[in-house]
Amino acid sequence: MSLQSLALIENWPVPVAAAGVVRADGTVLGTHGPVDRRFPLASVTKPLAAYAALVAYEEGAIEFDEPAGPAGSTVRHLLAHTSGLAFDEHRVTAPPGERRLYSNAGFEQLGDHIAKATDIPFAEYLRQAVLEPLGMTSTSLEGSPAKDGVSTVADLLRFAAEIQAPRLLDPRTVAQAMTVQYPGTKGVLPGYGHQNPNDWGLGFEIRDSKSPHWTGSSSSPRTFGHFGQSGTFLWIDPDAGWAGGNGTGLACAALTDRAFGPWAIEAWPPFTDAVLAEAR
Repeated sequence: MSLQSLALIENWPVPVAAAGVVRADGTVLGTHGPVDRRFPLASVTKPLAAYAALVAYEEGAIEFDEPAGPAGSTVRHLLAHTSGLAFDEHRVTAPPGERRLYSNAGFEQLGDHIAKATDIPFAEYLRQAVLEPLGMTSTSLEGSPAKDGVSTVADLLRFAAEIQAPRLLDPRTVAQAMTVQYPGTKGVLPGYGHQNPNDWGLGFEIRDSKSPHWTGSSSSPRTFGHFGQSGTFLWIDPDAGWAGGNGTGLACAALTDRAFGPWAIEAWPPFTDAVLAEAR
């Protein structure tokens, strides 16, 4: 089938946009726009970096609860944005575990930690551990593991299929990434204000009952993923049904060439609701 709702990206006030939907068994339900065009991912880079961290964990290179980042912080704190590091500065602003402080600096320290543990530059480790095995040949990390990934919708759909039905990792490891870390932690969701709680897994934001939110009103509380300041998002809804089959689980990726702003806050939720409604 081909989801007609994906054509709604034509109404977004952006020069270029592409989107696609993949279900849990890896079947692409539809795409729209230039799905092989490379776009800057901004913070949608973080789920890719987090997946590399999960591989490093399974390989025994790191442990989630070993020290990493500022004093008292661990790998888990860095992945869950609770290390206490500031947003874009390598400066401690709170004790580890106390607040959900969304931090690019935290992911940069995570990348440095994995590079030292594996003796491989993080961009190369990501390529070897995640991108190459999944056939994500159009994806690269060109700087910070927090925000400097470049990819295509086609590649992100390969990644989303892997998350839903892991081949590179034990599903129990991946389940931790979509499980709330440090429950009850308050914090600001960039672009959407203070959230209580501001739930996060290991590198993936978890929707739960957050409002406002960049996903749809019909997205399940278990929906997880990430959006980026370059006008990009990737969500996975494990409770979404899909038409023409008897399974559950759906993921959607959208990439644009316009920075996140009020246009995205207005356009993304109804787009997601339309996709979920058609895929049921």
